[in-house]
Amino acid sequence: MKTVVRWTLLVAFVVLLAVQAVPYGRQHTNPPVRQEPPWDSPRTRELVVRACYDCHSNETAWLWYTSIAPASWLVQNDVDEGRRKLNYSEWNRPQKDARKAADKVEVWKMPPLSYAAFHPKSWLLGGDRADLIRGLAATFGRRAR
Repeated sequence: MKTVVRWTLLVAFVVLLAVQAVPYGRQHTNPPVRQEPPWDSPRTRELVVRACYDCHSNETAWLWYTSIAPASWLVQNDVDEGRRKLNYSEWNRPQKDARKAADKVEVWKMPPLSYAAFHPKSWLLGGDRADLIRGLAATFGRRAR
């Protein structure tokens, strides 16, 4: 039994080393900030920066594990998708998902649990969640339901 466990651990280690050769997910770039939205208040901006900016801006904080596959693949994909859907740093281009932002927070789709689990700063506790929903709705409006 010990031999099986040892071989399993060795194979897992070799696979983990091998996937490091895949180049995707380690080219961490933060393009320049072009233009921010006209926030309704400094409080809204503060909450958005805290809970949303890592995926929805050009100011991503790339932590140490974002350079290690396969975590790097997941994080890079989330950031690429987040920036494509809504980017608070490129307000000079159309942001079609901006009106959905308050709704996504309200129904617990944002920030996603997979992000919040590793980023306690993004937890919207107490009145923070309600403040963020109100601020997003005031800044961008809401999508017609």
